[in-house]
Amino acid sequence: MAAAGNTFRQRAKHPRSIGRDTGGMDIYRAPDTSVIHPSILYFGTPVVLITTRNPDGSANITPMSSAWALADRVVIGLSGGGQGLANLLREGECVLNLASEDMHQAVEQLASTSGRNPLPAWKRDSGYRHEPDKFALAGLHAAPALTVAAPRIAECPLQLEALLVHSAFRPLEAWRDDADGYTIIELEVLHVHAHADIVVADTQHIDPTRYAPLFYLFRHYIGRGASLGKTFKAQV
Repeated sequence: MAAAGNTFRQRAKHPRSIGRDTGGMDIYRAPDTSVIHPSILYFGTPVVLITTRNPDGSANITPMSSAWALADRVVIGLSGGGQGLANLLREGECVLNLASEDMHQAVEQLASTSGRNPLPAWKRDSGYRHEPDKFALAGLHAAPALTVAAPRIAECPLQLEALLVHSAFRPLEAWRDDADGYTIIELEVLHVHAHADIVVADTQHIDPTRYAPLFYLFRHYIGRGASLGKTFKAQV
């Protein structure tokens, strides 16, 4: 292992050499890097609008982008102190509505709002405000779900009805004075509602050339961009 490391350091002395030399040695020069400490790690994930039911029966919308999926499970992360988190833990269900790239303005309308009243001090100090009717604020429309009580967002091309499977609170020292920490939530997806125009006809597959999700990249909204190819597991 030490020899391999030495070899790499010797190659790094040739910053302008790219490709292979006449002896067949790989003389690729790795890009320069810096050790940085970004304030957030939103490296590019889909924007999800989580709908839940408030204690009075009204609907809440929580915009977030910390989500990943395997099989029929979706795992999300929510900071503490939000109404959406309280609703989800109490009701044990929600709808995960995946926003499309043309919904970025509606999402931003919701970004600084909270269903909590009164607001937690840290949210108030960060510029959040209480909003009782987030559907009206963002110009969105509610549609009934098949199984859960929370509504779907009609404008979102994918709407996933889900049940709470497991939750775990994680304290975070850096957030001691505000959200205190975050909660990891595992959800089981029961039903997937998809806009008809993004489904491959007569199949259960989403057409990736028609589905244009909205992504959150280091606090910027971006679209899908051009297709770059597909994995060997792709079915369409």
